[in-house]
Amino acid sequence: MCNKKGLVVSPETVSHLVVENLVEQITEDHYYLCLDENCRVAYYAEETDFQVNLEHVRVPIWFKKGADPKYICYCSKVTEEQMINAVINQGAQNIKDIMKLTGAMENCHCAINHPTGKCCSPYILEAINKGKSKMQES
Repeated sequence: MCNKKGLVVSPETVSHLVVENLVEQITEDHYYLCLDENCRVAYYAEETDFQVNLEHVRVPIWFKKGADPKYICYCSKVTEEQMINAVINQGAQNIKDIMKLTGAMENCHCAINHPTGKCCSPYILEAINKGKSKMQES
């Protein structure tokens, strides 16, 4: 829809995150996560023109406009805001600190819980950096 290349995601990830009545339609070998924050498409398959819109995904996709809550760690349900607050208010400096202070990454099943199907650690680092930037702005 937005004519941008997405991130390859396994059918296992998509099957776990779409609403129940779409699970049987997940038959391709791989799907793509649309990376455009303004696009209403969550997942798509190029070969069949199959797409899953945001309203058919059971969790908000953190980087999409209007995502609420804005989870970074989907396995432990830890939001970007909680991570930023841990940096600003509790002195978190790294992923280990975020894990200790927020409970992030305690129940790792990223392959089926995270919209990318991959570990959330790169996104935790982004949240840490946002928190540090906000501290410098103050």
